Amino acid sequence: MNGKEAQALAQKIRAAVGTAVVGRNEAVDLVLYGLIADGHLLIEDLPGLGKTLMAKSFASALGLGFQRIQFTADLLPHDITGAEFLDPTSSSFVFRPGPLFTNLLLADEINRAPPKVQSALLEAMQEYQVTSERSTYPLPRPFLVLATENPLELEGTYPLPEAQVDRFLARLQVGYPTPEEERTILERRRARKTEAIAVSPVTDATTFAALQRAVEEVELDPSLAGYIVDLVRATREDSRCEVGSSPRGSLALQKIARARALVEGRDFVLPDDVKLLAVPALAHRVIVKPEPWIRGVRGDAVVRSALERTPVPKLR
Repeated sequence: MNGKEAQALAQKIRAAVGTAVVGRNEAVDLVLYGLIADGHLLIEDLPGLGKTLMAKSFASALGLGFQRIQFTADLLPHDITGAEFLDPTSSSFVFRPGPLFTNLLLADEINRAPPKVQSALLEAMQEYQVTSERSTYPLPRPFLVLATENPLELEGTYPLPEAQVDRFLARLQVGYPTPEEERTILERRRARKTEAIAVSPVTDATTFAALQRAVEEVELDPSLAGYIVDLVRATREDSRCEVGSSPRGSLALQKIARARALVEGRDFVLPDDVKLLAVPALAHRVIVKPEPWIRGVRGDAVVRSALERTPVPKLR
């Protein structure tokens, strides 16, 4: 798939998702970049802002299998991965796949489940497989996780382990719609006369996989690779940080920047691609020291400070 074909397909996906999700263009684009980059995404925002609708809309538009798991305190690991059961007809154990075996998984309110359940996703998100008893079962590809969490309601929640947070390619917020967009939401609801919103598929899993592979053909100038490394190192050297971004952050920023270039119809990455996506790709990997945290400093501020201090290379 060449650049023009990729750009045309991306525009069709945007348009299809736009029939259900009003506005939120920045969030929609970030999800699109992340999915094309074959990455998992963490959506951190308040309830009622369309996170679930966005996930379902992308699954429908991409022609992917979709499952939703509502994470709760009583959820068990085998509830999501599946387990082996004794088959009375054959008197042997057979594996019954859980909802994890899909293309696009919505892990809703992921921080409401205990760490044991959250950790059950680690192998799936990194190795694309599930281990049950002594056997390993591969997950269908593409396999993508869209996880949501409420950043304000902390009662009855469990912080995500750092190892799991690091496996998310990017973190984003949906945000409130503008007054005009909110009026459009009301008008569309009256017009369709039902709660259900149907999104027509514009591609399928095979074509979408080809779109993901096309990212590997996007060129990254060595000076931009150095720029990414310098940005990540700047987060580690910030005195406000207990832990800076990991090398996985460098890889994530490179992947999502290449995906954005492809969506924009280019076969090369620009500095603006890196600058635009640095905060979503790196901020959630930064752990701020307690004192700055109390003063309101978050990973976003650390990454923005790194962007201000790091010289932008000039491409030849």
